[in-house]
Amino acid sequence: MQTSKSFRMDDFIAGLIGGACSVVVGHPLDTVKTRLQAGKGYKNMMHCILTIYRKETVMGFFKGMSFPLASITVYNSAVFGFFSNIQRLISKYRYGDGRQPCGMMDLTLASMLTGLVSVGLGAPVDLVKIRLQMQTQMVLAENLNLAGSLSSGSNMPLRSIAMPSQSLYRGPIHCISSTLQTEGLQGLYRGAGAMILRDVPGYTLYFIPYTLFCNLMKPDASSTLHPGAIWLAGGLAGSISWVTATPADVVKSRLQADAALQRKYKGIVHCIVHSYRTEGAQVFFRGASVNAIRGFPMSSTMFLTYELSLQFFRSF
Repeated sequence: MQTSKSFRMDDFIAGLIGGACSVVVGHPLDTVKTRLQAGKGYKNMMHCILTIYRKETVMGFFKGMSFPLASITVYNSAVFGFFSNIQRLISKYRYGDGRQPCGMMDLTLASMLTGLVSVGLGAPVDLVKIRLQMQTQMVLAENLNLAGSLSSGSNMPLRSIAMPSQSLYRGPIHCISSTLQTEGLQGLYRGAGAMILRDVPGYTLYFIPYTLFCNLMKPDASSTLHPGAIWLAGGLAGSISWVTATPADVVKSRLQADAALQRKYKGIVHCIVHSYRTEGAQVFFRGASVNAIRGFPMSSTMFLTYELSLQFFRSF
């Protein structure tokens, strides 16, 4: 049951539940996506999956999941809570009634504002998640650099240099503290500019297709949408959003995986130019197939759990 209140907490709680479910469903493919975009030595999605499984077992796919499970649930709560409440605020301002459905321009504005606000919470979360997912390769790169430096300045053969297998970070808290110590507070927001380029249009192409698909599958305006239709609309919207956001996501992932000790990119423009010159235009679509596949179950789970939770809360 809807009310005329402009602000509602149940949207935030439903977003929290949906966020937790979507993280569990989507994290394995998120790890594959990150390795393809920011890592080296993977030929394609299947090769990446098999390499992770052979070298790191099944647990390799869930590397760094504890932090997203704790943080992305809060992030999704903020995103869905803000989006729903800003729609009611826009409707109240424009039509004098928060229950008035938003038009397409209102939805676009609400989506873009949501994308902008989401970066404040999402940038540090994404950075820690990506560095935990990438730390095996980051440690290897630092060891190879150390070995190369030593071998060039001494008679010690390269093969005699020990290559420790320990992780660079012990966990999310250690990753945050290490980043703050070496890069300062701005280090946690490395890649935030690229994230704005990804999320402002990305959320527009997330919420608007979902709304359009739901409207297409509704028998009439007053009827309740079937859970299967919500699942399908959410999945399709997620795939569309993630595929179109892939170029900006590649740049963001590379900037965030770029550790201070082995800094490779000076900024967004340098990352784009360097990536294009060394790997060609196709590099900006690396991981697009993973994004399309991963986006469907993550978003369908997110929207379905969110909508069902809202129905439950508003049934009382």
